[in-house]
Amino acid sequence: MSVQVVAAKMAEVELKDVPVGKDPAAGSPAPPASEAKNTPKTEASASAAAGSPTAESASAKVAEAALNAGGKMPQASALKRTDPQQNGGEAFVNRDGTVAEAPRMKKIQFADQKQEFNKRPSKIGRRSLSRSISQSSTDSYSSAASYTDSSDDETSPRDKQQKNSKGNGDFCIKNIKQAEFGRREIEIAEQEMPALMALRKRAQGEKPLAGAKVVGCTHITAQTAVLMETLSALGAQCRWAACNIYSTQNEVAAALAEGGFSVFAWKGESEDDFWWCIDRCVNVEGWQPNMILDDGGDLTHWIYKKYPNMFKKIKGIVEESVTGVHRLYQLSKAGKLCVPAMNVNDSVTKQKFDNLYCCRESILDGLKRTTDVMFGGKQVVVCGYGEVGKGCCAALKAMGSIVYVTEIDPICALQACMDGFRLVKLNEVIRQVDIVITCTGNKNVVVRENLDRMKNGCIVCNMGHSNTEIDVASLRTPELTWERVRSQVDHVIWPDGKRIVLLAEGRLLNLSCSTVPTFVLSITATTQALALIELYNAPEGRYKQDVYLLPKKMDEYVASLHLPTFDAHLTELSDEQAKYLGLNKNGPFKPNYYR
Repeated sequence: MSVQVVAAKMAEVELKDVPVGKDPAAGSPAPPASEAKNTPKTEASASAAAGSPTAESASAKVAEAALNAGGKMPQASALKRTDPQQNGGEAFVNRDGTVAEAPRMKKIQFADQKQEFNKRPSKIGRRSLSRSISQSSTDSYSSAASYTDSSDDETSPRDKQQKNSKGNGDFCIKNIKQAEFGRREIEIAEQEMPALMALRKRAQGEKPLAGAKVVGCTHITAQTAVLMETLSALGAQCRWAACNIYSTQNEVAAALAEGGFSVFAWKGESEDDFWWCIDRCVNVEGWQPNMILDDGGDLTHWIYKKYPNMFKKIKGIVEESVTGVHRLYQLSKAGKLCVPAMNVNDSVTKQKFDNLYCCRESILDGLKRTTDVMFGGKQVVVCGYGEVGKGCCAALKAMGSIVYVTEIDPICALQACMDGFRLVKLNEVIRQVDIVITCTGNKNVVVRENLDRMKNGCIVCNMGHSNTEIDVASLRTPELTWERVRSQVDHVIWPDGKRIVLLAEGRLLNLSCSTVPTFVLSITATTQALALIELYNAPEGRYKQDVYLLPKKMDEYVASLHLPTFDAHLTELSDEQAKYLGLNKNGPFKPNYYR
């Protein structure tokens, strides 16, 4: 920017009224302020900004016109100009048309003004500033508040006494006042969950879950709320806790509590809060669960450890995650599984849709919201090429990233190769990649040795359910500094200044840091509801103390409930075709072993 332009801008800023009294140039009284207001400001500003002989003559003409019109001299400020050739020297036009130099006036100090503004924040600003400072300097490990939570109340929900509008206080959430906003979130989700809404209409009269007492431990989101309200409409009583300390939508939890559900969850729970909430769901006088809906196996583990006698009345467990299913198979193999369990995770509708399509869209959303990273040209390593890994790789490749894959299974490894990805070992690329994503469901996939070798600024995150894939515990050592940058984003800084960007402390990225597509979750939620109905109503002896897969007929039914959304029309087999294939015209169309 040239000196002339700067001077002109300063002149525009400095158009101030000279105190009423003596004219600084001519020594005559200045006109009253009421008359000065009639001065044409547009012409005055133009002449002040010009800084040339033309501007001087324009100023004189303005003065002459003003004198002719009203016989009064406009305030000097209206005719003030700055001469850029004199480094911003100021001048005024006298009544006789001559130009006289005016006393120098103190220029506005923009830096000081900005500093002064920062010294006097509003009441809300002071609290936000204080909170921001404390989180960036001392709040190393705990979660920040929900993105949608505008409350600055730092009181733990466990220390609050809250009641809904009906006087019921059997819940523990962040803020019951957010219920109205949460209700709108749930209503939006209902529009994208056609199968659950259809299930309500078809089975509401029959009440297939009448008498069921379902205790749940899943992500508490708007989509889960639609599932819970569907179970309630089908006759079930529900008590719920969160399976992830970061994924709870506080406003949705408030809406559920207002609706009469016993919900114990809030975003940013501590580990102690997490287990306390689960215990509050289970350990309640006069109420004992007879069905478990779990996501990760923590609820099942807690009951097995603390209240094993409850399994005498529990009819079944429905589990939807890789980690939880793995735990169930371990219990079954050891002969310690007390009740039948339904493996929803390995159902076709879960594997082919939720794991693949949900992660394909939400991986980008989670990374963008937390880091604002551009994907084009970035080198990314995805650990695991199951359905979750496939979804992540497809999304990143479409955005122009260079994607590497690590895999232990030769079949999945071959799929990765034929999909155009380079199969590597993690230590071969760890020094050069910009982003590391785990999605295996295993433990210690990324260990301290890998973290030490990462480049400065490398982003590390997890898309698998368990928080054990990244060895976060190894980073909590005295020589490393943790710096909270924003909600769910930590910089872990090495002594030499290198830093990595850790998202959600190694927990599930998409549900901790963003949202997931509602329509895909409708498929999984409907599968869970049908699994609960099946186990609850199954005659004694149909299911033994083992882990079962959802019957293929149910998978196909769930899929069929979602087809009308796309105005899709299924082709029907003729009798001859059905006989040729050896199938029933109405299905199932795939064998039970099909995955």
